[in-house]
Amino acid sequence: MKYKSNLIALLIAGTFFRASAQQDDVIVVNAAKSEGKISPTMWGVFFEDINMGADGGIYAEMVKNRSFEFLKPLMGWSVKGDKIKEGDLLVLNRQDAQLANPRFLRATIKDAAKGQAGLTNEGFKGGMSIKKDLEYEFSLMYRQQSPGITLHVELVDEQNNILGTGVLKPTDISGKWAKQEVNFKAGTTAAKAKMNIWFEGNGVLDMDMISLFPADTWKGRKKGMRADMIQMLADMKPGFIRFPGGCIVEGTDLANRYQWKKTIGPIEERQLIMNRWNTEFAHRPSPDYFQTFGLGFFEYFQLAEDIGAEPLPILNCGMACQFNTAEVVPLDQLDPYVQDALDLIEFANGDASSEWGKVRASMGHAEPFNLKYLGVGNENWGPQYIERAKAFQKAIKAKYPKINLIYSSGTDPDSDRFHFLDKELRTMGADIIDEHYYRSPEWFLKNASRYDSYDRKGAKVFAGEYAAHIDGKTTGSNRNIWQAAIAEAAFMTGLERNAAVVNMASYAPLFANTEGWQWAPDLIWVDNMNIYGTPNYYVQKLFSTNKGTQVASALAAGKSVSGLDGLYVSAVVDSMKKELIVKLVNTRDTEQNKQVSFEGLKLVGSEAQLTVLKGHLTDQNTIDKPLAIAPTQAALKLKGKTAALKLPANSFVMLKVSYK
Repeated sequence: MKYKSNLIALLIAGTFFRASAQQDDVIVVNAAKSEGKISPTMWGVFFEDINMGADGGIYAEMVKNRSFEFLKPLMGWSVKGDKIKEGDLLVLNRQDAQLANPRFLRATIKDAAKGQAGLTNEGFKGGMSIKKDLEYEFSLMYRQQSPGITLHVELVDEQNNILGTGVLKPTDISGKWAKQEVNFKAGTTAAKAKMNIWFEGNGVLDMDMISLFPADTWKGRKKGMRADMIQMLADMKPGFIRFPGGCIVEGTDLANRYQWKKTIGPIEERQLIMNRWNTEFAHRPSPDYFQTFGLGFFEYFQLAEDIGAEPLPILNCGMACQFNTAEVVPLDQLDPYVQDALDLIEFANGDASSEWGKVRASMGHAEPFNLKYLGVGNENWGPQYIERAKAFQKAIKAKYPKINLIYSSGTDPDSDRFHFLDKELRTMGADIIDEHYYRSPEWFLKNASRYDSYDRKGAKVFAGEYAAHIDGKTTGSNRNIWQAAIAEAAFMTGLERNAAVVNMASYAPLFANTEGWQWAPDLIWVDNMNIYGTPNYYVQKLFSTNKGTQVASALAAGKSVSGLDGLYVSAVVDSMKKELIVKLVNTRDTEQNKQVSFEGLKLVGSEAQLTVLKGHLTDQNTIDKPLAIAPTQAALKLKGKTAALKLPANSFVMLKVSYK
């Protein structure tokens, strides 16, 4: 009898475990059980001028050191021809008379023919990318001390073959500074070109802001942005764009901090500074990395408007980078920093009759930019940060109570430093707290449930900078492998599932030049001719373009799916498009069979749209193979309200169904 009773117990247990396993294999998505609204800003992009992101990146200027303001005034330039003698080319410094742009070049030319006296500019990392049949605009500011010089502009390849030419003869003889340009087409394509300027004739010519732009800029704007890079952002349909960083907001010291007022107005009046990534990494020195601010705050606001994203500027709060100098402004001298924030809100939102709204209107945008978010400091920490954050909060909320203020929780998500800031900021009644995590793929998998227990009624969370970092033995774009991207996808299901807490999220950094990067991994890699999205980019894009309007319940055996059998799941309803979208991440190295059962809505049709992103953990995209890992789509037959799914090993699968 004892043997028989044990056998019965085993049979009952076996039946229970089989039933449990079958329950685990069924994911019930109930659209009627909403778990919170999804903010339109849920998925966005973070831009910082790192890895040649601005100058030499999205800002399409092709001339390096166009105004001779680098620490070495002729960096990027070389003198050519036997007709140039000692003293014929001089860099003059106006110093206090022209603080924003003190230097210019004076050329004294005597009986020179073309090819006998000139300058060459090497362009940014990798040289200048020249495209056949594309028009280029050469321009400069000049002042004729003694008229009589003609400029011959040449674009040449690595073998000095001429790709295109233009001729500019200065016409203004007033003795004052003037602007002039000449357009010409390239007859040949070259990936690594340079620009020659040959002087012909006799005379003395002062030159500044020597510039070359392609005609195919974003929206065709003169002296605008590199179109293919901006298109990659527009394709993501981001809910916000955070700018201008990042650590460049803080600067290595306060003198090196980002000051938005110096980045607006005529470009020749914008004061260049050294980019703090110039010297940050000894193993990746970049002595020619500066910020010309041709891409300034007006252009950032305009870009956000172009791509339908909320602008999210971050301002210095009186603290320099705490990893560098840790300089702070005394509290009794903080007012100018706070005033900068108030003035920025007026610049963005004020009418054209206000002091700073008038400046915006004079730049060509009479209507307000409708700023809703503002960041106070970047990755700052400690009680000294809380003191300064409170000063900003008091002043801004008094004048602009509807502006959502975003505060720093430091550089990591787990330390005593983080917990101190999180507690203090919540006590302050912070609108949004910015959390950053650069961690291993394993950390992202373990923390996919991080926000399950966060207070739904307290401060919202901005996952402002995150990226899975694999073993440090790999460098550059080799760090953007599928192992990192799939871990991020798993983590993002947790962010999406907790959209009632997490209102904003953005991968970082955004762009990297293959020949000029300081930090990796990065979302999008470029050289001067090409661009490609990493596997991480396609993960971000699938979430961003399918964010929905509210979170739907997605349970297996009555529980959220966050690591169960290596599986991570989130679901959303898009009430605008009438779609129910399920995202599933299989982190196992074997295929899994799962069923998705839909409840709470009446489905339309008998098919679902299936999107699959998969690969081996070490796979990556490259310039030569930009789509090695990219989404594929197919139709999937439904059985009533159930979809039978085969989830490939190490895959991100998205299932989309329509409803009435």
